[in-house]
Amino acid sequence: MLLRRFLLLFVTLIMIGLLIGSLALAYSYLWKNSYQEEESIRIDDVLLAEPRPTPGRSIFFHETSSFDDENKEDNVLKLNARQACAVESAALHNPNFQVFLLFAVRKDVGLDDDNNGRRTGIKQTLVDALLNYNNVHLRRLHVWRYAAGTPVEEWFNTGYLFCSRYLVVQMSDFLRFLTLFRYGGLYLDLDVVVLQNMEDMPPNYAGVESDLFVANGVMRFSHNGTGHDIARRCLRDFQLYFNGYEWGYNGPWVITRVAKEICGTNKIAKMLNNTNRCKGFKVYEQGAFFAVPGDQWRDFLEPDKLEQTMALTKSSYLVHVWNRNSKNTTIRVATPCAYLKLAEQNCPRVFHAAGEYF
Repeated sequence: MLLRRFLLLFVTLIMIGLLIGSLALAYSYLWKNSYQEEESIRIDDVLLAEPRPTPGRSIFFHETSSFDDENKEDNVLKLNARQACAVESAALHNPNFQVFLLFAVRKDVGLDDDNNGRRTGIKQTLVDALLNYNNVHLRRLHVWRYAAGTPVEEWFNTGYLFCSRYLVVQMSDFLRFLTLFRYGGLYLDLDVVVLQNMEDMPPNYAGVESDLFVANGVMRFSHNGTGHDIARRCLRDFQLYFNGYEWGYNGPWVITRVAKEICGTNKIAKMLNNTNRCKGFKVYEQGAFFAVPGDQWRDFLEPDKLEQTMALTKSSYLVHVWNRNSKNTTIRVATPCAYLKLAEQNCPRVFHAAGEYF
């Protein structure tokens, strides 16, 4: 009886040991593969690294999630497939423009700091897909250094922006105006898909997203003259009327207020395609960039809206897929919907690197 109990205990201990060993091997495998998928990449400072943005002929995207209070990995850079799609589509259709994806960071690190080459939160396959394009550049943007020497340096250093209830969004709003002040060029949101070449469009423009607002998700300003003046006005408006409690007050409302001032009218309809009234600044109709309104964002994802949405956007320069609403809705890549069809056509490398879900 005692011998039987001893043998039972011995067998049980062996089984527990084997189970622990198997779990350890499985964890090791998963850990190794996760780090293979999210490898270290060198990302240098936009103000210091070459090539520098070409004034007036560069496209800019900003990623500001490092300012999310829920982001426990301070300064770890993140990018998902949908955001990478926006970057690829811009590079694909605008080969003569340099495309810069700027990751805003909290901490200041030098070019020789090991943090430039640490593991990111970006799938390596997405990085490889983007860097297959010679005109795509990934850069860090240290916000305090970036604001230095500009008209908003003193205001930015007060820290008012960091009291915002919507810091990730309003940091992005702030940086897009600041980037266009520094370099001119074209700013695009990370939730777009570019559908055609935009290189020969006017040097100064934006587009309406509704009858009430000019949008700040697509803006192009020249690096001098009219465009530089518009960017300066936007920065001035941003700091004068900053409101950290209203989601869009420092975004679409800024360019809308400035457009009303430039165009000499409070009526959006009178601004449309009227560069004489607006002193060289063109305001495009809704179909150019926002053919599918924000309250119809599901149309991009629903199979029964495929043909309707493709027809509605066939003449658009780009589509805006309203990430604020759609970000938590995952899509299998086999789903027959407008977003996936547009992605497959306009960001093919990222689309095929995304995996089972997009």
